[in-house]
Amino acid sequence: MQSLGAIAYLVRDYDEAIAFFTGALGFALIEDTPQGPDKRWVTVAPRGAEGTKLLLARAVTDEQRTHVGKQGGGRVFLFLQTDDFASDHARMTRHGVRFREEPRHEPYGTVVVFEDLYGNAWDLIQPTL
Repeated sequence: MQSLGAIAYLVRDYDEAIAFFTGALGFALIEDTPQGPDKRWVTVAPRGAEGTKLLLARAVTDEQRTHVGKQGGGRVFLFLQTDDFASDHARMTRHGVRFREEPRHEPYGTVVVFEDLYGNAWDLIQPTL
């Protein structure tokens, strides 16, 4: 058996990324372990999730910094699945998350495209049962 344990997610700053993910998206901070003077092992995940985590990896080289906010090449990069679209959408709105569109109802569920604090596109989606 295999699984994805974590996905490296480039960030400018650990603390601003932690604040966004735990506040605006309601994620849990799973781990924040120092790895030296300027490096930390920081993982976040949706509350209650038992799968893949995001490893918040601070961009340290010029090349890495050019990719912050561009990890999906302009396309939706990650899909945040929820069982309570209305509550999640309301929390994100209160936290100033930028939505690229109004929520829409599709045959597969309710969905909206939003941007994280760096401009990466995500889908917030509540699948149809």
